[in-house]
Amino acid sequence: MPLSIVRNDITKMTVDAIVNAAQASLLGGGGVDGCIHQAAGPELLAECRQLGGCGTGEAKITKAYRLPCRYVIHTVGPVWNGGSHGEREQLVSCYRSSLALAREHGCETVAFPLIAAGSFGYPKDQALRVAVDTIGAFLLHNDMTVFLVIFGREAFQISGRLFSDIAEYIDDHYVDAHTDFRRESLRRMRSGLPPLQAARRSKAAPMADSVPARGLDDLLAHLDAGFSETLLRLIDRSGRKDSEVYKKANVDRKLFSKIRSDPDYKPSKSTAIAFAIALELDLAETRDLIARAGYALSPSSKSDVIIEYFIRQGKYDIFEINEALFAFDQRLLGA
Repeated sequence: MPLSIVRNDITKMTVDAIVNAAQASLLGGGGVDGCIHQAAGPELLAECRQLGGCGTGEAKITKAYRLPCRYVIHTVGPVWNGGSHGEREQLVSCYRSSLALAREHGCETVAFPLIAAGSFGYPKDQALRVAVDTIGAFLLHNDMTVFLVIFGREAFQISGRLFSDIAEYIDDHYVDAHTDFRRESLRRMRSGLPPLQAARRSKAAPMADSVPARGLDDLLAHLDAGFSETLLRLIDRSGRKDSEVYKKANVDRKLFSKIRSDPDYKPSKSTAIAFAIALELDLAETRDLIARAGYALSPSSKSDVIIEYFIRQGKYDIFEINEALFAFDQRLLGA
């Protein structure tokens, strides 16, 4: 998955480079900065002393020493001062400068903290939006795996309005689905039949009016197109390049090559849905595409209800969807 939000300690990330939300002096401090210096050892501080500090929005690179990565990229985020003093542009520059340095040094995997959202006071939901938007834009034109590392739940916050809207949608759809299931179970129990027997009887009732069953050979000879064939047809219909679609789906090039070359390839459910999001399919088209990989959207799955919410809203930014899924402790979309 090119961009993944993970809950972890950034000093434990086994990647090519980790990004340090540093002080302008580069001589260590509190929070993430202090943890990285402590884990790397005194050699990191010695090298940082030779760099002459770092300006806001800029980035500098050092060795990682005792950390399980090759490099530490140090960047200085803006101090929040109400949002009207260029803070957003400076924060965007932090991510762009860090990613550019990582690319120059041949890094394939990079881990970021949520820059400036700690002692610098940048509102967490806005800091998250800047991080995801800037990294996502970079990944549309570059092959790299980027982790946004969140140490604890309190450090992660999506827009309060978005969270409440999704929570309300879940209440209206997810809870109702489970309530209907419980009501049906009670009805079956009161009928005096075991649930399985009642289900069989209800399913058997319409069989008398059904069309005679076709032979197995006939059914197998008239299979619908599979996931791979349907996906490629949809990409052609969209007029987009393959690379644009798989990057918008948060899927790497190697996996897309497998899907393209193997007509029988069966992706994970999260990958299948990710392609539907990238192609901006409506709900019916999404259900059809993922059904060809053997999946369905279920009202008894919180993750599926959240995805349905975004599709109904016409919101197809996979990184925003993944923010919401992470906020509700659900699996992210992509490979």
